[in-house]
Amino acid sequence: QVQLVESGGGLVQAGGSLRLSCAASGIGLYIYTINWYRQAPGKQRDWVALITSTRGTNYADSVKGRFTISRDNAKNTVYLQMNNLKPEDTAAYYCAVTREGRDYWGQGTQVTVSS
Repeated sequence: QVQLVESGGGLVQAGGSLRLSCAASGIGLYIYTINWYRQAPGKQRDWVALITSTRGTNYADSVKGRFTISRDNAKNTVYLQMNNLKPEDTAAYYCAVTREGRDYWGQGTQVTVSS
């Protein structure tokens, strides 16, 4: 059974940093592209960043230059380093992977940035 578990969220002041983790079980993340998404209250879920199996990365314009996605295949974990956080980054953050046409999501971790 595939399971993704996000962690590392919390409350931080504007300008601060957090590192989110996405730990997997039941699937070897190393061969998949992993995406991070976020969803603020009352808003749609937005894509944030991705990392490919060959460590290629891509970012939403809103986080480019501030967020860094990485992976540790030995730990079967993907990270999202978030620097210079802004109040508009406040959201629940989710990691996701698609395997054989099925999407798997974690339960999310809340990030709250105070001004």
